[in-house]
Amino acid sequence: MKICVAMSGGVDSSVAAKILCDNGYTVGGAIMKLFDNGTDITDAKAVAEHLRIAFDEIDCRDSFKRKVMDNFINCYVNGGTPNPCVVCNEFVKFGAFLDGVLSLGYDKVATGHYVSLEQDANGRTLLKKGADETKDQSYVLYGLNQYQLSHSMFPLGSMSKAQIRELANEYSLPCAHRPESQDICFIKDGDYASYIENTLGKKLPEGDMCLTSGELMAKHNGIIHYTIGQRKGLGVSYKEPLFVVRKDAQTNIIILGTSQELFGKTLTANNLNFIPFDKLEGKLTVTARTRYHQKEAKATISMLDENRLLAEFDTPQRAICPGQSVVFYDGEYVIGGGIIE
Repeated sequence: MKICVAMSGGVDSSVAAKILCDNGYTVGGAIMKLFDNGTDITDAKAVAEHLRIAFDEIDCRDSFKRKVMDNFINCYVNGGTPNPCVVCNEFVKFGAFLDGVLSLGYDKVATGHYVSLEQDANGRTLLKKGADETKDQSYVLYGLNQYQLSHSMFPLGSMSKAQIRELANEYSLPCAHRPESQDICFIKDGDYASYIENTLGKKLPEGDMCLTSGELMAKHNGIIHYTIGQRKGLGVSYKEPLFVVRKDAQTNIIILGTSQELFGKTLTANNLNFIPFDKLEGKLTVTARTRYHQKEAKATISMLDENRLLAEFDTPQRAICPGQSVVFYDGEYVIGGGIIE
């Protein structure tokens, strides 16, 4: 079987490539060309040369800009807090990039994600959490469909990060001591608000900060500078600590509330994807995460209509944030998820 490893020049994808080589697969490597990621390309090419495997660059810039970068800006401007990694995996890495890999004659793509796959009795491909709880990446892969999952491999699913580092040293990989990559790859300094305003070519307007009662507290300097649950940098004083509990993009108002007002027991979600089945019938008891690496909480999910669901939690959840993903689990298996409204 011919496998193409999605290479970044980092430790995880490089060790994944070496493991597949050692297991007798015909292995090649390729990198997604997304923006000005020249250093990554150089590093990935060095690993491919070290492993003596073919190396290609697959141009995903158009797809990445439309699906990830533009969506990132639109979500923030409309009051949400996006997760670009979720979108990138669904539409770019396992979308445009996978298409490119298959067109080169490969059978599957492999990545360095910490997850595993399994087939059920009906031949469906199931997605499971990575064995290393601290590195599990199932949250950002819930959006993959059966075609994408069945054309994927995840060699690191049963391993820990410490084991991967050890293997990288053992194999003398050029990337063995490369640090962890950052969250938002296209915003190098992490200043997403400046990135958005520079891309749009304008500063977003100031607006009011109000209590949930409607009382005006202060002015904010643009809705994109704030996220649900934020306490620092609000520039307000009150008899008790205040947090951002809601953002209304239509009126350009940020609503502040107490810690207690941050908690909610229900959410609705759209852009749904389910993995063990195509459609959710009736009610289902699951555990759920509303943020990456958050502890799971027990919930019951049911469909509201064709494209939206309701999640009802047993216990109140803090800072449920529109734009983020809610992901559902049954033990180690990913049930699916969607985007919080």
